[in-house]
Amino acid sequence: MKKKLWIALVVVAVTGFSFTPPAERYFEIAKSLDIFASLFKEVNALYVDEINPNKTIRTGIDAMLNSLDPYTNFISEDEVEDFRTQNTGQYGGIGAVTRQINNRTVVTMVYENYPAYKNGLRIGDEVIKMNGIELARLTVEEANHLMRGQIGTLVKLTVQRLGQKDPFDIEFKREKIKISNVPYYGMLGSDMGYIQLTEFTPDAGKEVKTALLALKEQGARYLILDLRGNPGGLLHEAVNICNLFIPKGKKVVDTKGKVEDSNITYETLNAPVDLEIPVAVIINRGSASASEIVAGTLQDYDRAIVLGERSYGKGLVQVPRPLSYNSQVKITTAKYYTPTGRCIQVLDYTHRREDGSVSSIPDSLKKEFRTSRGRIVYDGGGIEPDLPLEAQEFATVTQVLYGQGFIFDYATKYAYEHPTLAEIKSFSLSDAEYADFVSWMKGKSYKVESPVEAELAELTREAKQEKFYEDLKPQLDQIRQKLADTRKNELLFHKEQIRQLLEKEIATRYYFEKGSVETGFKYDLEVKAAIQALHNQAAYKKILKL
Repeated sequence: MKKKLWIALVVVAVTGFSFTPPAERYFEIAKSLDIFASLFKEVNALYVDEINPNKTIRTGIDAMLNSLDPYTNFISEDEVEDFRTQNTGQYGGIGAVTRQINNRTVVTMVYENYPAYKNGLRIGDEVIKMNGIELARLTVEEANHLMRGQIGTLVKLTVQRLGQKDPFDIEFKREKIKISNVPYYGMLGSDMGYIQLTEFTPDAGKEVKTALLALKEQGARYLILDLRGNPGGLLHEAVNICNLFIPKGKKVVDTKGKVEDSNITYETLNAPVDLEIPVAVIINRGSASASEIVAGTLQDYDRAIVLGERSYGKGLVQVPRPLSYNSQVKITTAKYYTPTGRCIQVLDYTHRREDGSVSSIPDSLKKEFRTSRGRIVYDGGGIEPDLPLEAQEFATVTQVLYGQGFIFDYATKYAYEHPTLAEIKSFSLSDAEYADFVSWMKGKSYKVESPVEAELAELTREAKQEKFYEDLKPQLDQIRQKLADTRKNELLFHKEQIRQLLEKEIATRYYFEKGSVETGFKYDLEVKAAIQALHNQAAYKKILKL
């Protein structure tokens, strides 16, 4: 293994410099690698404690690549399968998602028509053993590898279910699992189509096309394309999705890098599906890479309005390259540019500060570009929405209740006590049911420190250090008491947002992903704003200068 990692390091280093023309650079490469080999040999031989050579070399590789950007990564042989799953959306498994909650491994989603669903695994089940191995003895990564495996092989889970005294076994035959890029699409009213796109793995364009055609059949005259939280993926799938709305032969994106092969212009290759339907694209800070290509291209051609938060700002393209011993390296080879010529990369990794940190591109250096109809857009800062909206921020207590699994566990309890649920769009947790949740939470131990409390603690510390504490103590105590009084009623004070998460979690027990999405529509301010913007066609056309 030591030899494997050493060869990988050499290949990565040479890859990083192999396109630099001056011959002296090759001497510097050879010199540096020789120094590194000598250093590693001496440390391995003489260091006071035994070192793990694999871990030490991997630390060196990761540190070297991290000095470039966060997206240039070494992928060991053990990690290749996970990398392939991330890029293809496919793996051999049973079609279930698990999560760690307080040292418990619980099932958080079951995909319909896959083995987990067909064999009766339920959301809320706690997985105790896998093939007889206690999960408490495994890391999350080890458990994931054990759950997945070769198609056709068997896996046996020992699960504990609420309402059943003893654990029991369920056996599954692994199948090819394909994670959908479009987990949900549907009609919001009589004329508004909605498509949620969460990935850009293979067939993303086909899935969006299928959804679009189905919605048009159902009477959709307007379309919302939701890219919130979509981290991106395959660039050509972004091109395929843009092609649904813009004519054949239109530029979608340019990639430009140091190597000639990285300089590519991607254009639409097919006839579009619909050039007229008004489109609203919703983005947020989690919309990155391919999501930004779609949003930016449709914005550049004035084909859609973009609303929400400013996007992440990842304008870098990565390409995987094979290395020795079945390992790989994913290298940033180019930057991408939208049709107007803007690069939306927000962090400048090329010009780091002396301490190694990076900064955003300042507004003074951002360039102005113009869309097809002359609207002004800028580079260097992600995709700026045409209609900026602030995302909903959950209170600290709401985040704690979700993060520590209380909302999840109550939803499991609710589903156990209610075998059926009303139709999704009409489901709402009553005041009496919310009061039951508040009562259930009594005696539960959870720690909440709000930003105000954290600042108060810091102020107290600094006051003591500077000898002001005794003078400020009465005022500080008064604030503490006020915060304590508020804490007593925080579940009621934040009732609406806690109820929102409870309803979404409860709905998944009955209707899976569809339940979570549809239950959330009545709270979704961005979707409501998109509907309003599309229905007000005068304002819509004014924004796009149509």
